[in-house]
Amino acid sequence: MSDSNLIPVSPWNELDDRAVAISRALAADAVQKAGHGHPGTAMSLAPVAYTLFQRFLKHDPTHPEWLGRDRFVLSCGHSSLTLYIQLFLSGYGLTIEDLKSFRTDGSLTPAHPEYGHTKGVEITTGPLGSGIASAVGMAMAARYEKGLFDPESKTKLFDHNIWVICSDGDLQEGVSAEASSLAGTQALGNLKVIYDDNRISIEGDTHVAFTEDVSARYRAYGWNVIDVAAKSDGNIDRDALEGAMSAAQSISDKPTIIRLKTVIAWPAPKARGTSKSHGSALGADEVAATKLELGLNPEESFAAPEEVVAHARKLIERGTASRKAWETEFHAWRNENPEKAALLNRLQKKELPEGWENSIPVFPSDKEIATRTASGKIINGIAEVLPEFWGGSADLAESNNTLIEGGRSFLPASSLMKDADPYGRVIHFGIREHAMGAILNGIALHGLTKSFGGTFLVFSDYMRGSVRLAALMDIPSTFVWTHDSIGLGEDGPTHQPVEHIASLRAIPNFSMIRPADANETAIAWREVIKRQKPVGFALSRQNLPVLDRTKYTSAEGTANGAYVLSDSASKPDVILIATGSEVHVALAAQELLAAKGVHARVVSAPCLEWFAEQTSEYRNSVIPSNIKARVSIEAGIALGWREIIGDAGVAISLEHFGASASAGVLFDKYGFTPENVANAALHSIKKVGK
Repeated sequence: MSDSNLIPVSPWNELDDRAVAISRALAADAVQKAGHGHPGTAMSLAPVAYTLFQRFLKHDPTHPEWLGRDRFVLSCGHSSLTLYIQLFLSGYGLTIEDLKSFRTDGSLTPAHPEYGHTKGVEITTGPLGSGIASAVGMAMAARYEKGLFDPESKTKLFDHNIWVICSDGDLQEGVSAEASSLAGTQALGNLKVIYDDNRISIEGDTHVAFTEDVSARYRAYGWNVIDVAAKSDGNIDRDALEGAMSAAQSISDKPTIIRLKTVIAWPAPKARGTSKSHGSALGADEVAATKLELGLNPEESFAAPEEVVAHARKLIERGTASRKAWETEFHAWRNENPEKAALLNRLQKKELPEGWENSIPVFPSDKEIATRTASGKIINGIAEVLPEFWGGSADLAESNNTLIEGGRSFLPASSLMKDADPYGRVIHFGIREHAMGAILNGIALHGLTKSFGGTFLVFSDYMRGSVRLAALMDIPSTFVWTHDSIGLGEDGPTHQPVEHIASLRAIPNFSMIRPADANETAIAWREVIKRQKPVGFALSRQNLPVLDRTKYTSAEGTANGAYVLSDSASKPDVILIATGSEVHVALAAQELLAAKGVHARVVSAPCLEWFAEQTSEYRNSVIPSNIKARVSIEAGIALGWREIIGDAGVAISLEHFGASASAGVLFDKYGFTPENVANAALHSIKKVGK
């Protein structure tokens, strides 16, 4: 019986054994029918997943988004059948026909689990290591939310676990090490990981590359470690596993990893323990032989006896009863805590409080300010009115300006660090950029709060996998990248991003924002909070003039992605399109051109993705199709700009690495000057005239 279920689970019986056998056979059948896939792990993990879903996981298949549920993360996403078969047996709506359509176009059972596509799938997994890393974010989010609604721990309503199944491959990836280390520091007692130690990967025995003592490593991280050996015949010792899971559930002061020894593809007579079973169909003969080993009819495919399915779906009764008992307590809590209940209601509806935008500062034009500094002030303004807003950086908070003043450090009660608070608003990710990205994704997926994480733009390379997954899942992860160009100066080319903005723009469904001044930064932050989409900021290290909006167009145009900042007195001869710090160069070039009788329009384009979302009429009003003379100005590679400036356009860009020198020296050296922009404009006009 699991402590997380309010309704007792019956003792394990013959129907449970049959359900596990059928789960193994369904995994073999699905891959055999598709002709490709990963049967071995799904076969060996069948008793693990069945035990978890039936006896430990707090969930209700009829309400898959129940607030009080546990979360399950299948980090080894290639073994998606491990999850799909349990969703079928548990009653989440998947059918035998869905299993038959495994890995086919339009099915609910794609090769890897996809968030938002299949009920019961909490996260998109596939890139190894990302799932367990994001699960750390889910566990952190659960604790932060506990602080919002029950900081004195008067109820268990907001206490739930994050369960993970991971593989050798997950634990070889660096992102899992980064996140697991932080999970130990954070003493995330709500995180429970089952490590499938089958010692097999595509290339065979993992000992060709992975010989460390994983248990010792996780003990060093500060985790509770439970080792569970396999039976003498190679099968999972399910009783020992259940005992370990029960023990894990009772641990609340540190994360737990259960190191479970398994044999891949058990009990296939020839395929078990082989690398072939990892990623290939077993073959008809081996599937039939496996069914004989399981006591099943080898002539039947996708067999799911009604009595077995009915037994498994008794889970629905237990889950519904658990949820209703939770809801009874929840209603009482809501009546006793009307303010907290109102906050929870707002967060569940993804609404914002009336007038929240008034917290965002407006910056006067009498002084210069770096957009990273402006962002820091904006973050603190937002934090004053949105308690769900929290975040930090990868050990660069003072450089990224990502500290929430007075927010205290998000650290466990056991921490001896200054300002430690288990419900603090400042996350110290450590120098772990990739884990930071994955953790932000986990926080976003958990559903109620809004987080952000910062580092230098050049180090977005380390976190690209997590950024891509945020875009793929369409979740509101916010990445604050500062030191956005050669303008960072003396740190030199190792720290000066050149190709990064273009590279990040290439990710579908991801928006890059590079504001020209403090007020564009403010409007951009407002839009980010409202839009709830994956986004990255590229912010300047160096001070930039705050544009006088009595002279130039309102910064409100930022919300459209690009806008006419400064127009010419008559029809433009050329359009200057710039982002970030280079907008000021474009404005100076406009004046030089005006002195020569050339009419130039300056367009600030802080977010090309937002601009692309606008109507064709609006886009044409900003960059008219009949004006072919165009110049783009951005201190990075020109990739992507040709589509905007056309064949007659000229790109002022940086097609090589920078150097160690001051921003002013580098901008002058590499042609980011008003004079060079003006000359480029004249050249573009000449090209149009040919």
